[in-house]
Amino acid sequence: MEPATNALGQPIGFPVPGWTPRPRPPRAPMQGRACRLEPLDPDLHAADLHAANMADRENRIWTYLAYGPFGDEAAYRAWAGPMAASEDPLFHAVVDQASGRALGVASFMRIDPANGVIEVGHVNFAPALQRTVAATEAIHLMMVRVFDELGYRRFEWKCDALNAPSRRAALRLGFRYEGLFRQAVVYKGRNRDTAWYAMIDRDWPRLKEAYARWLDPANFDAQGRQRVSLGELTAG
Repeated sequence: MEPATNALGQPIGFPVPGWTPRPRPPRAPMQGRACRLEPLDPDLHAADLHAANMADRENRIWTYLAYGPFGDEAAYRAWAGPMAASEDPLFHAVVDQASGRALGVASFMRIDPANGVIEVGHVNFAPALQRTVAATEAIHLMMVRVFDELGYRRFEWKCDALNAPSRRAALRLGFRYEGLFRQAVVYKGRNRDTAWYAMIDRDWPRLKEAYARWLDPANFDAQGRQRVSLGELTAG
C-alpha cells in the first residue's frame, strides 16, 4: 500500500480509519484438533512440562532462552509460578490432545493494545512436541486469536540471530524477516543480536488459507506424512 501525502505533498502513512485500541488477550483456552492452549498453571502443568523437558538430555531447548535448564520439578515449578501470574508475558501451556499432557509453553508478550502490536515469545517445546502437527497448530491458534478474535495489526517473532532453527521456523510459519538488531540483549553472560520477523493483518488472509490447507487431515497420508509442506503454502 502506497503512503498518502499531506497538503504539502509530503508522504505520510496511509489512513487507518476508525482505529481504536485492541483488547488485551484474555485468559481463555484456544482449542485445536491436535492440541489446546490453556493459561499456564503450575499445579496443572508443571509436572508434565518438566518431565517432557527432561527428555532433552543435552538441554538444547534452553540454549537461546534467558532461563533454564531446571534440575528438578521443584525448580521448574518455582520458575513457572511467577510466569503463570504474569499478564505480560501471558504464558500458555500447549496440551497434547491425544495424551492430555502439557508438552510446551508459548506466550503473548510486549502487548501493545494502543497500536495493535503483539509478540509471540518464550516458545519452548519439549522433544515430544517438536516437529508435530500440534506444534504448528499451537502457533496457528495464537495467530487466530491475534488477528481474528482481537483484531491486532501486527504479530511479531524475535529470536537470537544465531538460533537457526527458530529463524527457519519463523519463515516456515509465514513471518517475514525485517532486520537485525545488533547487540540488543545481554543474557546468560553473552551478547544477543536479535533477528526480527513479523506478519501483519494484510498478510493474514493468505496465511490463514495456507494453514487451513496444511492442517486439513487430507494433507496427511496414512503414516501422517504431509503431502504439501507449510513452507510451500506460506512462501511469498
